[in-house]
Amino acid sequence: MFSIFKKEAVDSIHASEIDQMYNDINLVDIREPYECASSRIKKARNIPMGQLLANPDKYLNKDQKYYIICQSGARSHSTTSALLKSGYDVVNVKGGMGSYTGENKA
Repeated sequence: MFSIFKKEAVDSIHASEIDQMYNDINLVDIREPYECASSRIKKARNIPMGQLLANPDKYLNKDQKYYIICQSGARSHSTTSALLKSGYDVVNVKGGMGSYTGENKA
C-alpha cells in the first residue's frame, strides 16, 4: 500500500571510507563540471548524472564495480538505483563530497 515511500535497497558506503579503498575503486562523480571545479577527489571520473543515465553503456562496463558520488548523496542514490535496475554493479557513496574530508581532494 505504501510502496511509493519505499526506498530501493542499494549498496552504500560513506564518503569517509573512500580513502581506505582509494587504490581499488572506480569512482564516478556525477556532479556537473562547475560543481567539480571547486573540489573533487583526484581519481574520480566526472560524468554528469544526465549524461550517465542517458547512455550508461558509453561510460560503464557491466563487468566492473563503480562507486557513485555527488554533492550530498541524494543524486548518487537515485542514479545508483537506476543503474542497478539496468544491470550495473554500482555502490552509492553516502554523504557525498559534502561529507568527504579525506586526503585525496584536488
